[in-house]
Amino acid sequence: MDTTVWSYELAESLLSTDLPRRWAHSKGVAGKARALAPVLGPDAELLESAAVLHDIGYSPRIADLGTGFHPLDGARFLRVENVDERIVRLVAHHSCALLEAEERGLRRELEEEFPLEEPHLVDALIYCDMTTTPDGTPTTTPDRIAEIVGRYGPDSIVGRFIRRAEPEIDAAARRVEGRLVQAGTAT
Repeated sequence: MDTTVWSYELAESLLSTDLPRRWAHSKGVAGKARALAPVLGPDAELLESAAVLHDIGYSPRIADLGTGFHPLDGARFLRVENVDERIVRLVAHHSCALLEAEERGLRRELEEEFPLEEPHLVDALIYCDMTTTPDGTPTTTPDRIAEIVGRYGPDSIVGRFIRRAEPEIDAAARRVEGRLVQAGTAT
């Protein structure tokens, strides 16, 4: 079976019933990834698979057995499922996860278990995730960051992490948008 199709089916099975809004977000992120195909070349399907799977660590079937840190829990689950290691690493490190792992006391564990993927793919997944609302619609990185801080609170682990990550999120989005402009595919 095609990896992308399998990835959608797995993400849907883990998110659609228990977390329908998270499923909508994941589909939106995957749609953004698909739109980046002209600048990703042979890595396009890999990114789309990672995009649709990036939040599976929130699934109660995974989270209840893990650390409570969704990038790490999702990546560990995918590794057990024998998913392509590059997809696993992208899920583990999506959207500046190292900074949140640090807030949670899990940075060393994440770094040692999952090496970073290629920077252009890390940027692309940050861009896709951080320009998609929880409902799966397009947004800007400043609006997405404000939404996250508003949802979790500025003094929460997530609120503190996302504010620390904001400069890198913005820089990643600019790099991806620059690639799209260079390729003549910017919208």
